[in-house]
Amino acid sequence: SHSCALNRALKAVVAAGMAGVSVLSLCEKGDAFIMTETGKIFKKEKDMKKGIAFPTCVSVNNCVCHCSPLKSDTDVILKDGDLVKIDLGVHVDGFISNVAHSFVVGDNPLTGKKADVIKAAHLCAEAALRLVKPGNQNTQVTEAWNKIAKSFKCSPIEGMLSHQLKQHVIDGEKTIIQNPTDQQRKDHEKAEFEVHEVYAVDVLISTGEGKAKDGGQRTTVYKRDPNKVYGLKMKTSRTFFSEMERRFDTMPFTLRAFEDEGKARLGVVECAKHELLQPFNVLHEKEGECVAQFKFTVLLMANGPLRITNSLFEPELYKSEHDVEDAELKALLQSSASRKTQKKKKKKVSLRKCFMKQTRIQVPNVSTDLNHFFSKGLKDCRECNWTGDGD
Repeated sequence: SHSCALNRALKAVVAAGMAGVSVLSLCEKGDAFIMTETGKIFKKEKDMKKGIAFPTCVSVNNCVCHCSPLKSDTDVILKDGDLVKIDLGVHVDGFISNVAHSFVVGDNPLTGKKADVIKAAHLCAEAALRLVKPGNQNTQVTEAWNKIAKSFKCSPIEGMLSHQLKQHVIDGEKTIIQNPTDQQRKDHEKAEFEVHEVYAVDVLISTGEGKAKDGGQRTTVYKRDPNKVYGLKMKTSRTFFSEMERRFDTMPFTLRAFEDEGKARLGVVECAKHELLQPFNVLHEKEGECVAQFKFTVLLMANGPLRITNSLFEPELYKSEHDVEDAELKALLQSSASRKTQKKKKKKVSLRKCFMKQTRIQVPNVSTDLNHFFSKGLKDCRECNWTGDGD
């Protein structure tokens, strides 16, 4: 499935994230891995679109998110002690899975601010897994995140959103907001989680004040805004835009995915200026601070939340002197996140119903007369393993 491909891609990029490795090479590795893995799924469905739902981003230390450099950009080389956030997504036929993971380069168990912020972000994700369930409100998650971050002397990144996912839509209308300002709290729409919804729960926690700013680094990740229309004037822009629509449709993409990076850099300008594309700007916290991120995709089932992306968090690597102080949150985090198994009553299946149901599935548009099947010598029921000569 697409979530298995995503889990394998994340694991591959994390394993490669060692001292001396470049951020660009990790981004290229993640994207190439996703394309290879999704290429193995539904091979016979020639028209089915599949591949990257969010290009691999590798954001280091105080860089908050969306760092996915081009070959022409100045590269960043990882070193021991760097806090690395890896964020990527996969889709098959428009059905999306997103995941993000944080780790510190090097093998040693960690203490201090980096351990605090990673543990805080992890526990925020774990709390959300237990709170994002049918009947609960998005505001409950926001409040829990604020309390957990405060316990670790950290702050959630202000105004960041987790989105509901729908087919072909990575930014659905229902959202969970992190650390809202008074104005954002007033404007943000309260929502109740419902059965069969899907969410990409995105947690970003900072050792600083939680204020992320655009530091002027080149934006390389964009997505099509399907509600905007404009007649592009430049031929380069039109060529770029038609290739983008053909290959990525409404999914976020990186300019690195275009063969001629120079033409892509030129073509994107007019598209972004007239808002045909939405930019995912590279954001930064203050120099010297660190930001940790965990993201997972969850399906809201009737019997509880089903997390479809893996957590690679290793608790033994992060030793913090802080812990969650709120008694309710402590109890929540200690509760099981597993879905309740629903006991199904075993039904006695009549031979006629059982045999015909199975035969109809396997041989469509044939006579539904049971004797017809037996006359053809089909005497075995594939569903209940019954064998015999008649009804």
